[in-house]
Amino acid sequence: QVQLMESGGGSVQAGGSLRLSCAASIHTVNPLWMAWFRQVPGKEREGVAAHSIGSTTRYADSVAGRFTTIRDNAKKTLDLYMYSLKPEDTAMYYCAAGRPPSALASIGYNDWGQGTQVTVSN
Repeated sequence: QVQLMESGGGSVQAGGSLRLSCAASIHTVNPLWMAWFRQVPGKEREGVAAHSIGSTTRYADSVAGRFTTIRDNAKKTLDLYMYSLKPEDTAMYYCAAGRPPSALASIGYNDWGQGTQVTVSN
């Protein structure tokens, strides 16, 4: 089991930027994939961005070109840089780790962080 600790998030005005950070516990195997998901109340959890140990990345269409990930395999961290934020990006963001058959689907991600809130206002 991989323990994941998220940091960052907060409130920002539309057009602004935020960075989320996720750190996996150092005494675990480096996850094949690390990813960020988000969820708003009443909706399903959505895959936002994923980054493999081999540097393959996947982004949801809704964030492509605005979000980017940086993964440090030595530190077992995954940072999500979010630019040009929109009110519809408001959600609880979760870090995940695992061996998913599809990088942006939650199936196969066995380890999850507690979540960090991102709020974007007009």
